[in-house]
Amino acid sequence: MTIRRILATATAIATLAVASPALADAITLDGSDVGQSFTLKYNGFSDGTTVSGLTGETTLTLTSIDGTSYNFDYSVTNTTTDPVDSRISSFGFNTNPDITGATATGTYSFVDTGGNVPNGLGQIDVCFKAGGSNSCSGSGGVTDGQTASGTLSLSFGSAPSSLTLSDFFVRYQSISGAGNVTSAVGSGTTSSGGSTGGTPVPEPSMLGLLGLGLVGLAFATRRRTASLRMGAMPLAA
Repeated sequence: MTIRRILATATAIATLAVASPALADAITLDGSDVGQSFTLKYNGFSDGTTVSGLTGETTLTLTSIDGTSYNFDYSVTNTTTDPVDSRISSFGFNTNPDITGATATGTYSFVDTGGNVPNGLGQIDVCFKAGGSNSCSGSGGVTDGQTASGTLSLSFGSAPSSLTLSDFFVRYQSISGAGNVTSAVGSGTTSSGGSTGGTPVPEPSMLGLLGLGLVGLAFATRRRTASLRMGAMPLAA
């Protein structure tokens, strides 16, 4: 790898560390996971920065697999702490295979498939909202210290042998106490329970360290190359 390419890679990684939230590992489920629960904890992320004190949590329990449908219980908890206040208006994730439809009950009973999530996440396969609106934003939801629960069902064109969920998120709105930030997205940062698959995505701090390491390698390579050139120069008569 050339010095120029090393520096370009380091710059790209450093930019990613600042611009993108970290995501939890993908979670793969099949018939052996019925009855299993997994919990995800979320940060708060807005315009390239993490909002301190803005946090949330979701728990999904696979209750049954019925032909072409995977059925879950869910709970959503807003764990945001003072001086920040917020409302979690929606949550969601990507699926593999792609869903053909979804339904939900409880607080987050409005479903949007193929909606857009701001702050770097982009289009998501499905989100569950507390109120009807365009995309993956909505009215209602849980405020600080509150928990909501319900059920959801994911439908597929044919019965999948397994289901992988990834790119978990929650959507925060009505934020106060965080400067000019009034809305944000939270990316799942940890998961527990169930079967997990996929490749973990490094935290932003780890990406930054990797970028710095590549920069150091580039300069060390440049210095060594310069030293070799100096050693190869003929002495003046």
